[in-house]
Amino acid sequence: MGRINAAVTAIIERFRGQELDAHYLAYFECFNERLFFEAHEVLEKLWLPQRKEPNGLFYKGLIQLAGAFVHLQKNRLRPAGALFELARANLEGYGSVHDGLDVRRVVEMINGWLRQLEQGGFNLNPLHLKPAPEIKLI
Repeated sequence: MGRINAAVTAIIERFRGQELDAHYLAYFECFNERLFFEAHEVLEKLWLPQRKEPNGLFYKGLIQLAGAFVHLQKNRLRPAGALFELARANLEGYGSVHDGLDVRRVVEMINGWLRQLEQGGFNLNPLHLKPAPEIKLI
């Protein structure tokens, strides 16, 4: 197991035994630490067996959100924009709050990042212009 994998496994383990799934909680920890690829990987483990269940599109939207930021980190602005749009579409199908997440606020955040990409003509990386977002459960 690589160093990053061991670190992510440790994050998951810290959240075991809580009301919400440890992988779900670890997603937010990784995301807020700007470990967007790892956030994607952590939540994918939860999403894969549940992709056809009621939370399938919710998890998929969060995975796509992390993926959009992976693309921003790699300066792939158009793919980031496409993933922001997919994430928004998947998350909008849920209530304003779902599984402790203020979905409405996350969708507003996505809209803001998309606006910045569009205003820059997909030539200016907003991740270089402002800090990465944090997503907190309520």
